[in-house]
Amino acid sequence: SGITAESLRVVDDFYGRLVERTVPVSSCKEAELTKLLENTFRHVNIALVNELAMFAHDLGIDIWEAIDAAATKPFGFLRFDPGPGVGGHCLPIDPSFLSWRVERALGRSFRFVELANDVNSHMPDYVVRRLTEGLNQRHRPVNGSRILLLGLAYKKNTGDARETPAARVAELLTRMGAEVRAADPHVLSGIHLPGQRGPFTGVQRVAPTPEELAAADAVVLLADHDDFDYPQITEHARYLLDCRRRLTGAAVEVL
Repeated sequence: SGITAESLRVVDDFYGRLVERTVPVSSCKEAELTKLLENTFRHVNIALVNELAMFAHDLGIDIWEAIDAAATKPFGFLRFDPGPGVGGHCLPIDPSFLSWRVERALGRSFRFVELANDVNSHMPDYVVRRLTEGLNQRHRPVNGSRILLLGLAYKKNTGDARETPAARVAELLTRMGAEVRAADPHVLSGIHLPGQRGPFTGVQRVAPTPEELAAADAVVLLADHDDFDYPQITEHARYLLDCRRRLTGAAVEVL
């Protein structure tokens, strides 16, 4: 949109040269709310499947099989998959901005956003809880265990680590005394953990070689980059927590 009819014409002409279709709306407020609505829609639905995944695990139900079945419905359902949390510059931020604006302008809370924020922001904590349980079943404490994180980006095949849930997972495990290592072919070494001065302080960046995989007490797949050698991972890892349903095998536990 544009502040005036002329500014709308100019911006529409500019974007019309880059994309096949533009969608003009009546004012900048509607244009901004369109973006916020789309991000909030995804944020809320990701929170829904994340919370269902936690409940389904405790109930002994395969949430992924249920999602596969629901996705066969040709109308009324859009697929969203569970994961270790949300990241990037949109989902952790835009819905919260909308909630803040509603509170500031109207004095009312945006309850869907607040609930989605609560669920999605605590998914890294749930990942660590599941990892702790998995290590306990193997008679290993987190303290002193070597844990290899695969994928530091917030989603597959990108180097974007803004607001990545991997940072929170690494931070929690480090605090618990684990020896945390991380591999990501896309993310540069300069991302920081919250509250720390240096890039991934206490977390050694490594390549996911057979030796690294075999030496880890646990391997956690956080971002399922296509560049990872998944047959090699399942061959050499002793215990795998797969947060993206990318792996199969006797040593694999799916989120």
